[in-house]
Amino acid sequence: MIYVIRHGQTDLNKEGKLQGRLGLPLNEYGIKQAESLRSELKNIAFDYVFSSPQKRAIQTAEIATGRKAIIDARLDVFDLGGADRLKKSEVIMFGGVPDSSVYEGVEEIDSYIKRVFDFMQELEGEYSKKELNILISGHKCTTGCIGAYFEGIPEDGNILRMSSSNGDFRTYNFNYEPTKF
Repeated sequence: MIYVIRHGQTDLNKEGKLQGRLGLPLNEYGIKQAESLRSELKNIAFDYVFSSPQKRAIQTAEIATGRKAIIDARLDVFDLGGADRLKKSEVIMFGGVPDSSVYEGVEEIDSYIKRVFDFMQELEGEYSKKELNILISGHKCTTGCIGAYFEGIPEDGNILRMSSSNGDFRTYNFNYEPTKF
């Protein structure tokens, strides 16, 4: 089973600001959310714990599982470029992302999806034939992209609709089938 969690709250989440690679660690409430995840997941023995390199995602993964996370750059948050840390209500958007003609350094959505899908394809190739519990800790964009990996990209391309809330998780399966003798 694949458990995909979104990091707990940070002060930027609380303030309604976009949070990308200039994000903050968990705030007190975010730590409580991660502890609540730990309670929800306490009966699950995780074989692997993967995380985005962002501190807030690592904290959430490690608090929730009690295990050290394996960091993978492909799980990093979508690069918001010049829109990072701006109030959501003030950002000029193009689709579900900041308009790259207005803000420098905004990642292309297709390259973002490709890197997360590459991670998932590697994970599936390596572990889909085994009965394992794998936790992946990331962001709104990560949880949405992984949801799209399993359920398909929505017709409008907005993977964020498939995202989890802060401190929440979704489960997916690689359709593991035990070997028959």
